[in-house]
Amino acid sequence: MSRILQALFGRLPIGWLQLTHNRTRFVAALSGVAFANVLVFVQLGIMNSMGAATLRPYDFFQADVMISAADANSLTDGGNVARQWLLQALADPDVADGMGLFIANLPWDRGDKDISLTTFGVDPAKPGFLAPEMGQDLALLQVQDAVLLDRFARGLPKEEAAAIRPQSPLAFETQGRTVTAYGTFAGGGGFGGDGYMLTSDQSFLALFPARASAAPDHILLKLRPSARADVVIARLKTLISDPDLRIRSYAEAAQDDLRYQQTKRPTGIIFGFGVLIGVLVGLVIVYQVLSTDVADHLREYATFKAMGYGPGFFLGIVFEEALVLGVMGFIPGLLVGTTILTLMGAITTLPLAMTPSMAISVFLGTIVFSALSGAIATRRLAAADPADLF
Repeated sequence: MSRILQALFGRLPIGWLQLTHNRTRFVAALSGVAFANVLVFVQLGIMNSMGAATLRPYDFFQADVMISAADANSLTDGGNVARQWLLQALADPDVADGMGLFIANLPWDRGDKDISLTTFGVDPAKPGFLAPEMGQDLALLQVQDAVLLDRFARGLPKEEAAAIRPQSPLAFETQGRTVTAYGTFAGGGGFGGDGYMLTSDQSFLALFPARASAAPDHILLKLRPSARADVVIARLKTLISDPDLRIRSYAEAAQDDLRYQQTKRPTGIIFGFGVLIGVLVGLVIVYQVLSTDVADHLREYATFKAMGYGPGFFLGIVFEEALVLGVMGFIPGLLVGTTILTLMGAITTLPLAMTPSMAISVFLGTIVFSALSGAIATRRLAAADPADLF
């Protein structure tokens, strides 16, 4: 390592030698940096999983425009919209088709554990609004009380989900009715439920008798191939007589939902503060190590300063130490963070995993904040007189 650093800096690696002189302190410092990295990795992983879980149900459907209530900040929140707005939207020449989307949470009592399923009610005669995996099985939902079940739902055994097919359906009771799963699709547990379920709009209304067919949660529209979504949306805002409706492109609605979850909901804010706390912990640890090292070698630094070495020389030494701590502390932090996220993902079925972007961003952040800690630690040397240091 000394030869590598000597070739890198073009001088004797003074910072490395000072750090490794006290091996106990060096190991403790690396452990502190690794711990801070693990904190940041876990919080970032949870934030990313929240984003992936938020966007996941949008992947179930294919649409160009979505009409929602004024208070619909997310896919599952907000009031209903009147079906009459669907009829008005279909009057636009560039609107090819439309469908009402019903959404509600449905409890499934499995005896040892209750499962909460975010349930979507759709028109089974319109497979074009569904993702290909789900659209090909949509005809199965024409049977009353037939459903497609999320095979990755939290609390549903994998072998039980794998056995579900039209030849061997799974029947269970919920909301006082017996529903039958004839197929499955890939979903996964989220922060608002344990999984997803798809059924026809008529079966949905039977499961939730308080809901009305004239009031879906959202209206999905498909446009003609040559139509521009922004132009059609502008026309729809004048065509539809309710000015309070949120008429957006489907992609924009998904991004609005994601921003709302990350910046307005308490969970997103808490995880954001968790990342900040991890960064501050790492900053404080590196600063304490470097400032202690500077204090322990004041006489040596004073000798260099009396010989004419300027602040840049001392800053280079401390930056060298910060670089060593940042790089060597990042490696165990990455390994431990990856292990923790993998285990959490397996237990919770949330999309928790280490991504290259996370690793790169945390590595760069570790180097930057380690260098910042080093710069703060050299303030005493920059202003001190060599005679005072002796």
